Amino acid sequence: EVDLVESGGGSVQAGGSLRLSCAAPGYITSTYYMGWFRQAPGKGREGIAIIDRGESTGYADSVKDRFTISKDNARNTLYLQMNTLKPEDTAMYYCAATPAAVSPGWALSRPEVFAVWGRGTQVTVSS
Repeated sequence: EVDLVESGGGSVQAGGSLRLSCAAPGYITSTYYMGWFRQAPGKGREGIAIIDRGESTGYADSVKDRFTISKDNARNTLYLQMNTLKPEDTAMYYCAATPAAVSPGWALSRPEVFAVWGRGTQVTVSS
């Protein structure tokens, strides 16, 4: 069983920042497409940022220009830098990975393509 382990969640006031991390096996970060999804209570899972095997990325409109996805293959870690947080960003955030070569923008709305998931880290933004 593959483990993706998220960390870095917490509670922050609106306008603040957080950086989420996702520790993964080395072959995942170097060869898989990876992404961040979130799910708020009573809502479906929303794709917010995807990165391919290189540096190509895709973002949901709701987070574009505020969030940045990146990865460090030497540290086997995926990151999500979240700035200018809003109360509507409150959700459980999940790291996911897929071996499929997909367009990052296309994959945002297709969580079913991602075969490997972490257990999530909670982000709460207060107004």
